[in-house]
Amino acid sequence: MQALVVPAPSDRSLEQLEWQERPMPELGADEVLIKTQAVGLNPVDYKLVLGGDDAWKYPHILGLDVAGIVEAVGAKVTDFAPGQRVCGHANLAKDGTFAEYTCLPAAALAKIPTTLSFETAAASLCAGLTAYQALLRKANLNAVHTVLIHAGAGGVGSMAIQLAKAAGKTVYTTVSQRKQAFVAPLHPDAQIDYRHEDVTAKIQALTQQRGVDLIVNTIGNPEADLPRLAYNGQLVCILETPQAFPKNQVVSVSKLDLGGAHRSGNPAQVADLGQMAAALLALIEAGKVDPLISEVLKRDQLVDGLQQLQAAQVAGKLVVTFD
Repeated sequence: MQALVVPAPSDRSLEQLEWQERPMPELGADEVLIKTQAVGLNPVDYKLVLGGDDAWKYPHILGLDVAGIVEAVGAKVTDFAPGQRVCGHANLAKDGTFAEYTCLPAAALAKIPTTLSFETAAASLCAGLTAYQALLRKANLNAVHTVLIHAGAGGVGSMAIQLAKAAGKTVYTTVSQRKQAFVAPLHPDAQIDYRHEDVTAKIQALTQQRGVDLIVNTIGNPEADLPRLAYNGQLVCILETPQAFPKNQVVSVSKLDLGGAHRSGNPAQVADLGQMAAALLALIEAGKVDPLISEVLKRDQLVDGLQQLQAAQVAGKLVVTFD
């Protein structure tokens, strides 16, 4: 089968990626073999190329998100059958999804509703599941009225805005001026141009100096968010967490590592990847959220798509088809 690989440990640039003929993946007893129809591209894909991973065996197949058709199932799999349409988020420590076939644990998969395309399913995974986990697993929304979501034009940010609005929250987001037209149809209650506005001052003004109840930080520098939080506020961090807190500040902080579920050794956490994917696809089918695909690329354009992400040229999601 053809797959996009990092050829060797010393290869740390997108220009060194190669399409190679690779052996078919070995099907484990609790796994599903998927014939790839579409994959989603994510910033973590190019970041992994730049940084590598100690667990990789080379050549290493890239890719985390896949939507496709069940080709075969392992001996212990009872929930899926050949011919079904499925999608899932993979383990970054193992060979990935940028290939004609891939194997994933059955527990991590969701069936794709008949009304949704492979492209929509593939676009909904890494970013959509990260947003879903941030808001509906990590955060306690019971006492949350106001939410600040960073990078609202990005894959995670745009999905998080929609999920927070669907939950009835007041949503503020940081967005550069040139991307605000893209975010406007999501109806955030305020867009803050972080390049030209003081984000902290703007949040204080919007909340009558109280701060926001919840912040979803996808950009790093979490210490900058601490003065933006209300009393008993919550901070969910996709990257690093704060190392120091102002004296007497009463907040809670959560760290999110979506794909880490695969490496946790906890079957319930792996299964939750599939459960969250199914719930998210149901919301998409109901028209409550949209993964906002900006472009669908062909397989031979996959590296070009990763280069667009690396250059911060993308608003929304890029998807690659394998038909």
